[in-house]
Amino acid sequence: MKKFINKAADFVNEMIQGILAAHPDKVKIVNNDLRCIINAKSYKGKVGIATGGGSGHLPLFLGYVGDGMLDGCSVGGVFQSPSAEQMFEVTKAINQGAGVLYIYGNYGGDIMNFDMAAEMADAEDIKVVSVVAGEDVASSPKGQEGKRRGVAGIFFVYKCAGAAALEMKNLDEVKRIADKAAANVRTMGVALSPCIVPEVGKPSFSIGEDEMELGMGIHGEPGIERGKLKTADETVQIMMDKILEDLPYSSGDEVAVLVNGLGATPKEELYVMYRKIAEILNGKSIKVYKAYLGEYATSMEMAGASISLLKLDGELKSLLAKPANTPFFEQVQLEG
Repeated sequence: MKKFINKAADFVNEMIQGILAAHPDKVKIVNNDLRCIINAKSYKGKVGIATGGGSGHLPLFLGYVGDGMLDGCSVGGVFQSPSAEQMFEVTKAINQGAGVLYIYGNYGGDIMNFDMAAEMADAEDIKVVSVVAGEDVASSPKGQEGKRRGVAGIFFVYKCAGAAALEMKNLDEVKRIADKAAANVRTMGVALSPCIVPEVGKPSFSIGEDEMELGMGIHGEPGIERGKLKTADETVQIMMDKILEDLPYSSGDEVAVLVNGLGATPKEELYVMYRKIAEILNGKSIKVYKAYLGEYATSMEMAGASISLLKLDGELKSLLAKPANTPFFEQVQLEG
């Protein structure tokens, strides 16, 4: 294991200390708990939006706390769910009288702990509603969408819901928009290498130098096919076929595209992939409104990438276009 760390047990806390030191104008902690991150600004009367999840995925999850996106995040160990108590502390801190929306990925530990936190909030008369994001087409077949993992596409859910909340929409409306965004996102990933969790100290799985795994999850969960390394165009074609047949899409549709690096993939390679994505979408007369390329949801130093499409209508397009300012994501107002 070659990493810039001190003690493996201190990795997450020291990472958070670094983020707080670098971005004191954007984020702060609750009750001196490094695992409870909230926006440095607050907006009275605004719906609060909270997320949470394991570390090892930066900028997911805590990197999207800021103006126009999330109000708070509870942080777990590497690939581990944060506690219900931490989620509850974040909930109390971001409650501005309009209720709180939880948006989190479809993982057992997160579901259990967020449900417990919501019960604790209810006992203190804080209204909480939840949206569980699960858009990974490789993790469960069509018709069983409720079993799908939440991966990089949750970025679009954060973005649209966060913009709606900043427009001072009520809790029911913000939840409706989050549900709508979640229902219109599809993602598929591919892995070329494993990653190393610092406290484990060895690769999370093994894969041949000449192999790739299509559909692998961001914690190393099994994909749908392991085989010989294919060209970028061949890989993208397989991934896009799976995504496009799932919703499905029609000629004239408009989408936002996210090409996400999993931690050790050069941005140059993401653009090679996007070249083929754009060609495929153009061939189907699907218009790209906005393309996002970079690291949005990583898996430590895993080599690989994922592709997410958000199918847009006028409402989602307007919300996606709104400005946002977080430690890891900034956007000015986009033109229509």
